[in-house]
Amino acid sequence: MKKVSLHPEPHKGSTSPLGATVCNGGVNFSVFARDCSGIELLLFDHADDKTASRIITLDPRQNRTLYYWHTFVPDIGAGQLYGYRVSGLSDPQRGLRFAPDKILIDPYGRAVVVPPGYDRAAACLPGDNTAQAMKSVVADPRGYDWEGDTPLKRSYSRTIIYEMHVAGFTKHPSSGVSAEKRGTYAGLIEKIPYLKDLGITAVELLPVFQFDPHDAPAGLCNYWGYSPVSFFAPHAAYSSRKDPLGPLNEFRDMVKALHRAGIEVILDVVYNHTSEGDHKGPTFCYRGFANDVYYSMDSLGTHIDHSGCGNTFNANHHIVRRLIIDSLNYWVREMHVDGFRFDLASILSRDGQGHPLKNPPIIWDIESDPALAGIKLIAEAWDVGGLYQVGSFFGDSWKEWNGEFRDDVRSFLKSDNGGIYRFVARLLASPDIYGHQEREPEQSINFITCHDGFTMNDLVSYNIKHNEANNEKNRDGSDANVSWNCGFEGATDDPAIEELRNRQVKNFLAVTLLALGTPMILMGDEVRRTQQGNNNAYCQDNELSWFDWGLLARHEDTHRFTRLLIAARTAHGENSAEELTLNQLLGKARLEWHGVHLHKPDVSFLSHSIALTAWSATGRVVFHYMINAYWKPLRFQLPPPKKLPGGVWRRWIDTSLASPEDIVPWDALPTITTKQYHLPGRSIGIVIARREDD
Repeated sequence: MKKVSLHPEPHKGSTSPLGATVCNGGVNFSVFARDCSGIELLLFDHADDKTASRIITLDPRQNRTLYYWHTFVPDIGAGQLYGYRVSGLSDPQRGLRFAPDKILIDPYGRAVVVPPGYDRAAACLPGDNTAQAMKSVVADPRGYDWEGDTPLKRSYSRTIIYEMHVAGFTKHPSSGVSAEKRGTYAGLIEKIPYLKDLGITAVELLPVFQFDPHDAPAGLCNYWGYSPVSFFAPHAAYSSRKDPLGPLNEFRDMVKALHRAGIEVILDVVYNHTSEGDHKGPTFCYRGFANDVYYSMDSLGTHIDHSGCGNTFNANHHIVRRLIIDSLNYWVREMHVDGFRFDLASILSRDGQGHPLKNPPIIWDIESDPALAGIKLIAEAWDVGGLYQVGSFFGDSWKEWNGEFRDDVRSFLKSDNGGIYRFVARLLASPDIYGHQEREPEQSINFITCHDGFTMNDLVSYNIKHNEANNEKNRDGSDANVSWNCGFEGATDDPAIEELRNRQVKNFLAVTLLALGTPMILMGDEVRRTQQGNNNAYCQDNELSWFDWGLLARHEDTHRFTRLLIAARTAHGENSAEELTLNQLLGKARLEWHGVHLHKPDVSFLSHSIALTAWSATGRVVFHYMINAYWKPLRFQLPPPKKLPGGVWRRWIDTSLASPEDIVPWDALPTITTKQYHLPGRSIGIVIARREDD
């Protein structure tokens, strides 16, 4: 008897577009798998189903075109769960590692569901893992109402970046966010007023692509998210919604709400490796489709590891290049993000054997893609394999995380010897690094702290890392912290040490936010968030990493200091014809360098101080900076006021003074009547002279 099908028969389908595409009457599926012998498309009703509700075996004569397998399935649509099983030769020396007993998600899948019993180990060991495997979800992004929203495309000269973790921002019980929304895109929306009040113009979100939280030491989880599973799907656990497509709309709700507040969204993207790790790792996507295409390998089929995570994405293979470009385009076109920060971006300049390329195709693909024109592109211009390209990264559109700024400012302000020239260069957007390129000052992304390393509070509270909680015997994380504990290791009630630490935090904030370049501050540094000396909290999804909102009251003075600094930096003078921001004004200023005596800067090996007078091009305002990184007080001569606009100096900033005198609003600056300015040790002072109508 002929078997009667309960479903309309699948059709041949189309090779393009890749992924699962909702069409009239059904869904077209297309996937790249070069050397496999067979593919099954599995449809599921629930994330934790032990068996598929329907298995569609693709016929290589009908459903294969060159390297692409495709089919059209009628009468299904958005929300359908699916996965693949791929058969083929297992020949590790040729780089082939097909695993037909493993469920694979779609490399182009727009959404991913994670079953309650998800098990990373089940994807590593032999045997069927259907019930424990992630599944892809058919999505149709066309139906979302953006209400006229578009990427903001703000200039870098008016940009203040706030690096933050979507979940960690609101997970703490003190956040005031309802329990069901803590740690979600929706929870972040509730805290937008805080970001706007602080003056933030762009949030740089730690990875939000679907990642594997189980990629961590036993008993811990992957919190940061640098363990990507998908390059298209937003991380499902950051959604407060329970339906499979909820994360897409909730993410877009967040972007739209941030844009309404004038805040750009920059994504920290990880195109340098995946969570599949080395040959002992799980098989849940790329390895099962084309291991030798997606990963860089040596002649023996061994994974090359320039990421420190077991594998290296083969970014300059033409198939992988297409995937990366399609991913970036998707996040801009359909998710409206404003930019990307590329983790370990130097890996993108390596070939399939790990060798650096003079003209890496993927970098130029990104640089020249018209859909990415005007989108912020930021490179972390180094990798774990030793490639360091700060100052020499490719292209005209890319900005760079300036690791030299971080290290040199830390060193100078902690009173190390021999750093005066490098510190001065960092104040001026690092012309020793970028001057040969004749680029704008904003080429340098200036930061003191980021997710990777000490928080700013811990930078002034610990001499060494304390990562014992990571269960790696304190071996993980960098030992090169350039930190100083101000006389005591860890938290203390000593008022003198606390006052010094507070002053040092303000010094770091002042240099970051007033130096030429594009400033970036780390979530919670404005309220002295601590990780108790842990400088590698990637696996700490707990109060150690979360933003403790109780700190806002406890350290209101540093929060106020940061807020007023940002307001001054981003504001423009209403009477100025060019409406320049402070950053632009200083970039065009005439500079005079001094030490404690006018026109006599101390640039010796033992120098710990510098002074700078910046005359605006119009002559309407003058700034005089005094930086004392020495441990004793110094008296700085002030330029005579008779030639100054307004004829008098007024104090704006003095980090040695208690709040609210540490930074004074523009309309209340006190007059300085002395010819010298007394500045205690480890303090920064800034005085201003200006025409009264400015």
